[in-house]
Amino acid sequence: MASRSGFYFVPLLLLMLLLASPPATAALASSKPGSGDAGKNATAAATRLRPGKELLKYKRIRALLRKLNKPSLKAIKSPDGDIIDCVPSHLQPAFDHPKLKGQKILDPPERPKNYNFTIAGSGSDRVGEVMVVQAWHATGEACPEGTVPIRRTTEKDLLRASSLRRYGRKLVRRGVRRDSTSSGHEHAVGYVNSGQYYGAKASVNVWSPRIGDSSEFSLSQIWVISGSFGNDLNTIEAGWQVSPELYGDSNPRFFTYWTTDAYQETGCYNHNCRGFVQTTNKIAIGAAITPESVYNGRQFDISLMLWKDPKHGHWWLELVPGLVVGYWPSYLFTHLASHANMVQFGGEVVNTRPAGSHTATQMGSGHFPSEGFDRAAYFRNLQVVDWDNNLIPAANLKILADHPGCYDIQGGSNSYWGSYFYYGGPGRNVKCP
Repeated sequence: MASRSGFYFVPLLLLMLLLASPPATAALASSKPGSGDAGKNATAAATRLRPGKELLKYKRIRALLRKLNKPSLKAIKSPDGDIIDCVPSHLQPAFDHPKLKGQKILDPPERPKNYNFTIAGSGSDRVGEVMVVQAWHATGEACPEGTVPIRRTTEKDLLRASSLRRYGRKLVRRGVRRDSTSSGHEHAVGYVNSGQYYGAKASVNVWSPRIGDSSEFSLSQIWVISGSFGNDLNTIEAGWQVSPELYGDSNPRFFTYWTTDAYQETGCYNHNCRGFVQTTNKIAIGAAITPESVYNGRQFDISLMLWKDPKHGHWWLELVPGLVVGYWPSYLFTHLASHANMVQFGGEVVNTRPAGSHTATQMGSGHFPSEGFDRAAYFRNLQVVDWDNNLIPAANLKILADHPGCYDIQGGSNSYWGSYFYYGGPGRNVKCP
């Protein structure tokens, strides 16, 4: 990490050198053998500017960018600085997997029964559940049919990463448990684990929690889980997240994640590996969500549904109402190829204990659940999908806060919100030193 500040300086010197020498620039960009003396001179200059490990890291960054960023038909510049590439559907990263080569993207399957069942609305005119809007939509531009919008990975994104090898993946968590108290990950969650589950659905309000250290994150999501909390853990995850290291800012972003070995070698965020197959041209996974909820003001929900296709076994993701995002192919999983044995809803933060004390990274709104509506973060209308593809209330919901002095949770049930809970907190405070 000590060399990172210098690493930003080196590309600037290299850029100035290359601009001053056009033939060398062309030779370096081509990266083909036998490019002539100009290419050799440019490579030699780059070697002098990036000696040893820095040159190797630069080469790895360029190779990873080529792997992650696929050819696009159109690029859209978002007001928040993101570039959204409109990538032909069959060129998205998932199609790097040999089992998808030459295959067609599937149409969405039948949704669970009772899908249209709504529990008497939100119960408040201060809740706005709308079609998800992302920052790049403000341009008025759209990706053409037959393409999918993918947030472009930049060199700056990779330079922020703590590890190039594990870019776009969570850190390895040894001995993963539901509460993960030993791994630096802290949770406030509601969960069910008394049956076999084939999906889940919930609404969650969107916030922009403060992050205390750039290497930490705060997220709110649904987990669909199978296997033991050991090396064979399978999860599918979707929700919103604030992660300065991954995205370079403090905006809440729509994200996905999956793993089949407890976050060790498989899986990734978003499109950072060959996993999730996107089917919509309207949403970019990893792009910022707008608007956000306001403390003591209007609240904004997103509603998520994950469900297993009874016919083909793939796990599908929908942003309710009605926007199917895509699917995780069944061949990615071991235990989840059959069903889930746990569903979790709630918040997670990373606590690196900066300066030896608990992090000040917030969860949810950054306020405790006791503050209630308009102030605390919530999940509402918690539902699961049963063995017969029925969407039903999440019965026997249990709640758990790893560190209630830092982040807490309070549950309830009523005719408007069904099963629900408030959750979150400020992190470091007098009860959380």
